[in-house]
Amino acid sequence: MVQELNATTFQSDVLKSKLPVIVDFWAEWCGPCKMMAPVFEEVSKEYSGKLNFAKLNTEQFGEIAAESGVTGIPCLIIFHKGEEADRIVGFMPKPMLKQKIDEILRKL
Repeated sequence: MVQELNATTFQSDVLKSKLPVIVDFWAEWCGPCKMMAPVFEEVSKEYSGKLNFAKLNTEQFGEIAAESGVTGIPCLIIFHKGEEADRIVGFMPKPMLKQKIDEILRKL
């Protein structure tokens, strides 16, 4: 399940999360973001209990995107213990995304 974040929940559900969290920074007008959404949703079902999945609209919450150093979208940032562990920028098909997530999780 992918959770929609806002300014309040970003702090509690991402930065203070016990599990690592992957956040999809996206916008309505972004074509690659629209392609990434169903892939992100599908992959989220396979990491239950290992990794939380969340989305943040960069148009509505630009200050959080800026604080996170997001300059291009879609941008997936994995946060672990309140810090950025890694990031994935741009669209990626499901097998590549899973491989990248697995590599990042092994390092945590």
